[in-house]
Amino acid sequence: MYEGRWIFLILILANVASETRLLHSFLPPVITGGLLLFCLWFFRDPERQPPSDKTLAVSPADGTVTLVDEVEEDQFFKRRMKRISIFLSVFDVHVNRTPILGEVLFIEGRGGLYLDARHPEASALNESLFWVFGSKDDLECAVAVKQITGAIARRIVPWAQLGESMERGERFGMIRFGSRTDLYLSLDAEVLVSIGQKVKGGDTAVARMAS
Repeated sequence: MYEGRWIFLILILANVASETRLLHSFLPPVITGGLLLFCLWFFRDPERQPPSDKTLAVSPADGTVTLVDEVEEDQFFKRRMKRISIFLSVFDVHVNRTPILGEVLFIEGRGGLYLDARHPEASALNESLFWVFGSKDDLECAVAVKQITGAIARRIVPWAQLGESMERGERFGMIRFGSRTDLYLSLDAEVLVSIGQKVKGGDTAVARMAS
């Protein structure tokens, strides 16, 4: 909810201002009230409970699984990994959560385009922020999450810091107004979701990590 507070304040002030003659014809209370309700709904941040099985990696985002494949990861691991892509529409919760217990080992942002987040090349070409979570002593079991902007969503908001210890399912950031989140896993991880499946961040088990 933190990122929406300034929007709520602006809308409330605009609603008051719309009562004056100056703005009455341009910004009637019904419009500002509707915008306020939309922002309250969009920036919702429900509590989530990860499954008790510690070997399960949870989804980093709410949305729909659009891709499950293997790719060459080139920002940190420099090796072939499994990838799960999740598309977040404007109707989904946009808070991102850590898939596993671990430390924030790496953060790197890249500039780029603002293609529709469902575009096949969005992961490579769009502006993004790349995170790695896990243990320095066991990088084989570490995972990565890439926050990817879209045609509408152009603001990635990070909350966690490099070196910070994170619980599984803990909030680490968000992307505003429709986007994509890619999860990178080691090849020996067992993927538990399929294309078209709806998932919830911090709640849905998307993979079983190798012990």
